[in-house]
Amino acid sequence: MPETPARLPLDWIAASLKRERARAGLSLSELAKRAGIAKSTLSQLEAASGNPSMETIWALGVALGVPFSALVEPPVPAVRVIRAGQGPTVASEQAPYAATLLSASPPGARRDLYHLRAEPGAARVSQPHIPGTVEHLIVSTGRVKAGPAGELFVLEPGDYLTYRGDVPHTYEALLPGTTFVLVMQHV
Repeated sequence: MPETPARLPLDWIAASLKRERARAGLSLSELAKRAGIAKSTLSQLEAASGNPSMETIWALGVALGVPFSALVEPPVPAVRVIRAGQGPTVASEQAPYAATLLSASPPGARRDLYHLRAEPGAARVSQPHIPGTVEHLIVSTGRVKAGPAGELFVLEPGDYLTYRGDVPHTYEALLPGTTFVLVMQHV
């Protein structure tokens, strides 16, 4: 298994836990009990200290009735690049496994998933899609230059990019055999 990337920034988790616990109207003691963790552990997490495992965060999400992603996803800018090996990653205590959340689906969104193959040559210039469309791209092989007009990024295998799809945007393969996954999210 590759080296585990740096742990999640604890301030994201702390803010998310406080927000979701307040939304649910639960005390620190009650949430800890429902999640099956020590109250002191939850207190540390809400104080942005400790080192939570995937299992701990998952148990808290279940107890709060929210998806795992709601507790670990950082605030999202309009255009975001996550380089391979970076991003919010949580390791399992039970297996050699780590998950990096690239994007959570907002409520009511529909997502279309595409696997694309591209060769060097002319760039694919895409006109704006329906209002509210957001695109998520992760490179599998090769190299691609992509993004909204005026904000193009060169991406390599494992890199992730998200941007508004309701503005003109471009994809251009820079190496033969370039492949990537594209998710179009429609809200």
